[in-house]
Amino acid sequence: MERLFQNSRFLVIIAIITTAISSLLVYITCVNIVFNVVKTTIISLPDSAKGGKEMIVELLKILDLLLIGITLQVITISLYRLFISPATTKSSQFLAAFHIEDFHDLKITLVQVTSVILVILFLEHALVFLLRLWLPLRPLHGAQ
Repeated sequence: MERLFQNSRFLVIIAIITTAISSLLVYITCVNIVFNVVKTTIISLPDSAKGGKEMIVELLKILDLLLIGITLQVITISLYRLFISPATTKSSQFLAAFHIEDFHDLKITLVQVTSVILVILFLEHALVFLLRLWLPLRPLHGAQ
């Protein structure tokens, strides 16, 4: 029975493959989005505060996606090192950089990264809210 439980750890491969593919898709999506933002910015450089702020919101959204991709990559490597790899977690330079030695450390790292993602999401929504609030008032300030 113990051997069955010991070998069942390889079911984690399903989660590893899923998160690895998800991370790769997020990275590819980000590269495509950055390419399009750069192309759009070169073609029509923002000439107003509104255009500049809209570009900043787009860049924050890209940063948010990249952090999600990094989080998925951390999950992938951590799950592999913690459950599959026969090497100890102390021999992994990647996990050492994040101070991950066991599953509890992985959860703490994920909570920290999630907190940063939530702050970025809050900033995105705050900027969009302020843009919507400010733009209708702008013509009134310029009126004579």
